[in-house]
Amino acid sequence: MLAIKGLNQFYGESHILWDISLEAREGSCLCLLGRNGVGKTTLLKTIMGLLPARSGVIAFRGQDLTRRPASDRARLGIGYVPQGREIFPLLSVEENLRVGLRRGAEIPPAIFELFPVLKSMLHRRGGDLSGGQQQQLAIGRALALEPRLLILDEPTEGIQPNIVREIGEIIRRLNREAGIGVLLVEQKLAFARRVAESFCLMDKGRVVTSGAIEALSQEMVAQHLSV
Repeated sequence: MLAIKGLNQFYGESHILWDISLEAREGSCLCLLGRNGVGKTTLLKTIMGLLPARSGVIAFRGQDLTRRPASDRARLGIGYVPQGREIFPLLSVEENLRVGLRRGAEIPPAIFELFPVLKSMLHRRGGDLSGGQQQQLAIGRALALEPRLLILDEPTEGIQPNIVREIGEIIRRLNREAGIGVLLVEQKLAFARRVAESFCLMDKGRVVTSGAIEALSQEMVAQHLSV
């Protein structure tokens, strides 16, 4: 579904991502792991076209997106929930969910099946929601565009445990019931092991190892993760 080959990224003269290659499959969850500052968020922003790739290839469902504008990524079926959620705090829940929808288009009913709390809060301002509710709103907003791949940047950060469990269940439902692929950046190892089928472990801007999530050893964790 998403195939990245030999991706390099720079900030000025600083080489941030080094020859990154990975593949996220349809109906599966790939977890991107690594300490803070190793380039995970930079990778996501490059995938989404928010940062131009210096070299390499980003392909989605057989189409080369490397030089295409960020708007094309969403239109072709990639949803993105950035770290910090970035909802519109002064807009209502309904208005947040309608961002990006065509004029007159309805919010997909599946959003309210996944997040019932949002239906009861349609007219509340996004900024008045709790952190966990805002995260559900951010994910719902991305899903309203009916993507085939959902990219989540640390969706459990600062979220209460019951909402973390709900997010985990939603990821599994998206994979198994809707066939939506998920690329997940996560720091909570237990959460990653619960929801992901495969992993890529990053360190200093490189993918140092990858494989089935069951192959993630305690030695790898101790060497590359702050958990």
